[in-house]
Amino acid sequence: MTTAALRHRLLTFLYGDAAEGVRREVDALLRQHGSHESGQGGWSERDAWLITYPDQFQLPGGTPLQALGAFFDQHLVPWLNGVHILPLFPWSSDDGFSVVDYLAVDPANGTWDDVESLGRRHRLGLDAVLNHMSAGSEWFTGFLAGEPEYADFFHTRREGADYSSVVRPRTSPLFTTFEAAAGPVDVWTTFSADQVDLNFSNPRVLLASLDVLLTYARRGASFIRLDAIGLLWKEVGTTCMHLPETHAVIQLWRACLDDTYPNVLLLTETNVPHAENISYFGDGSTIEAQMVYQFPLAPLVLDAYRTGDAATLTGWADSLELDVPGTTLLK
Repeated sequence: MTTAALRHRLLTFLYGDAAEGVRREVDALLRQHGSHESGQGGWSERDAWLITYPDQFQLPGGTPLQALGAFFDQHLVPWLNGVHILPLFPWSSDDGFSVVDYLAVDPANGTWDDVESLGRRHRLGLDAVLNHMSAGSEWFTGFLAGEPEYADFFHTRREGADYSSVVRPRTSPLFTTFEAAAGPVDVWTTFSADQVDLNFSNPRVLLASLDVLLTYARRGASFIRLDAIGLLWKEVGTTCMHLPETHAVIQLWRACLDDTYPNVLLLTETNVPHAENISYFGDGSTIEAQMVYQFPLAPLVLDAYRTGDAATLTGWADSLELDVPGTTLLK
């Protein structure tokens, strides 16, 4: 199946009769970006990446991102060959994971030029925090103001609906009340009152998210981490975790990147049991992310150091199964 045919099938599954119009807009967005073969694709056992917040390095007369690049070049090369920068965008809470503007670099961190410079020299990872965004974002303030462009951009409470099965990663309320132009509105807030969940059943949200991912690729990202991705699609009466529609959205993003930036890898962030975690590789007949995290590794390594016994660590490693071609575990 061609990627164009795959995109059409996925859009039909997600949006039914509206799929044809969405397909045309997706195709137009992909044409704007064209096809780019530059950059290093794939991976090997020699890859080792630093993960850091963007403001952890300082340099007199330079931005934190410039300082990060200078430190990496002087002290980490050749032992490391990539850097994953946690959210570097304007933000309002949760250490950067409540993003105000997906397409801007926080001036306190530097500029897109700094990011692109890093991407030219090393493998670069950026975060896509697309399950939710800041309540102070233009998208959400426009939604509250009743601007047509942002209508249905966020999930609101349905009268009489049963939300008791929804998986809760935090103890904060599932809904937060905001004052909107039309009156009070209860908005879905999985992680905090400042993090409002995007409504991917609205195809305009899908198109906006695709533009974000393609922009990160254009700015030099070698891989893109999909934050809290297991919760992306909401369906009343379900757990809202790992839904088929969530997998379809990732498959669609992958198909779009394969046609435009084929060397860019997708990394899913799902802190769940192994079988659920690797479901984001696809099932062999579908292709999704090329990489998933292995969250148990870090505590098991610490346990091995603390106890002086690596049996638990090696037993866990021996139990891992990876039989989907073209995928890898990030350890």
